Amino acid sequence: MKVFLLFTGSGPLVIATSHDSIESPALLEKLASKGIVKFIAHEMPGDLVKARYHGQFEAALRDLYESDDLRVLDYDGHRAFSLFRFDELGPEVLHEP
Repeated sequence: MKVFLLFTGSGPLVIATSHDSIESPALLEKLASKGIVKFIAHEMPGDLVKARYHGQFEAALRDLYESDDLRVLDYDGHRAFSLFRFDELGPEVLHEP
C-alpha cells in the first residue's frame, strides 16, 4: 500500500492505493474519472500517516483490495495540508496530461 498527498486544483487530499506508483496507468485513469487529471503528488510513509490519522486510517483502509484500489483518507484540504511538514513528504511527482 502506498499513501500520497496530492495537491490538486480543488485542494490537497490524502489517498491510499494498492498500486505501486502514482503514475500507474490504471490509477491515473481512476483519478481522472474523479476529475483529478493534473496534480502534484508526494508519497508519504504509511506509519507517519497512520500515526496522524489514528482510527480514521484503519477504517479507510479496511478491505483495500485490487478491485478497490483507491481510498481517499482525507479530502479536507486544510487538515491534510496542516498535518504534515514539507520535510516529511517524499519527492514530488508532477502529473499533467
